[in-house]
Amino acid sequence: MRIFHTSDWHLGRMLYGRSLLEDQRHFLEKALLPAIEREKPAGLLLCGDVYDRPVAPAEAIALFDRALSRLVELGVKVCVIPGNHDGAQRMALLKGALRKSGVFFATSLEDSLSPVLLEEGGQRVQVFPLPFFDTPTARDFLGDPTLRGEAACMEKLLQKLYPLFEPGAAHVLMAHCFCAGSVVGDSESGAFVGGSGQIPPALFERFDYVALGHLHGCQRAGGNARYCGTPLKYSLDEAGQEKGFLVLDWEGGKPSIRHQEAMPLRDVRKIEGPFAGLLAQGEACPCEDYVELCLTDKSPVLLASQRLRPFYPNLLAVRNQWALEGAAGKRALSLQGAREDAVFAAFFQEVCGTAPEEADMALFQEVWKEVRL
Repeated sequence: MRIFHTSDWHLGRMLYGRSLLEDQRHFLEKALLPAIEREKPAGLLLCGDVYDRPVAPAEAIALFDRALSRLVELGVKVCVIPGNHDGAQRMALLKGALRKSGVFFATSLEDSLSPVLLEEGGQRVQVFPLPFFDTPTARDFLGDPTLRGEAACMEKLLQKLYPLFEPGAAHVLMAHCFCAGSVVGDSESGAFVGGSGQIPPALFERFDYVALGHLHGCQRAGGNARYCGTPLKYSLDEAGQEKGFLVLDWEGGKPSIRHQEAMPLRDVRKIEGPFAGLLAQGEACPCEDYVELCLTDKSPVLLASQRLRPFYPNLLAVRNQWALEGAAGKRALSLQGAREDAVFAAFFQEVCGTAPEEADMALFQEVWKEVRL
């Protein structure tokens, strides 16, 4: 039996003010759907952040609708959970009717108690779709106001699933969360107060496979848990990552896993070199990719962006290393790549003339987490 694992489509996302809907349409119509038609998987697991924001633009909803319609035509069962970017209640529209067509939306914690059974060629895989949750939601569902932190909530939620395990079937969990020890990028939420948002991978050991969403880099999260990553590059720090989806092949208790790369309509890249070289390169072969150009010139370059943009129409930014290393940019250079709390502390020191107190940092973390979610 073959199963596709994908997540974090973020339909409707913008990159430096540019809509990525055309790029996302290309992924669905030229990569994912043709692969499904060709390889005929029994199921598709979509592990959250279907949309980039709770109230998705109409064009993003229409794109998702067309993709679902095609999946139904191809006869593949689809399991979908909302992520922290999705509006779960809006996604719940017609979920009862869609089950009859093989599309299973799990938009509440109660839905995780109704696993989806995939059967093919003598293989049986039981899928438990666990949507994104926060601690208050889990407390209310579990009726336990003493629970503290998402790890404790996850442990108790999983305990409700184990009695539903069917003997002889493989057991797969879908979840949208942050596993401790995983690598976080610039386009994800990195604000976790006191580690309360981190899930120990050991909690998942009773499952044969855990299909994760939330983090944008394809990576293992310990044991049998995997992040498939995003299908496209959604920030410049993802420029070096391979993007696509995971293909699981079941021939027994554990699946074999391979990453299926999806060639993008436009790549996201960082290009470094002197201004004259980048200009000549663009004139000889204009570049349609989303690019950040880093100038290595040792002197200022006037109107660099305006002069380069005709040959790099999807230019995201121009960085001048000479300017960064100058007196005005030394502080910015020293903070490059630093954690958000370090940047805030430096800003606070600059404005107020004193280091932030513990209460100031706690307030910053609270606000930052709310903004990034």
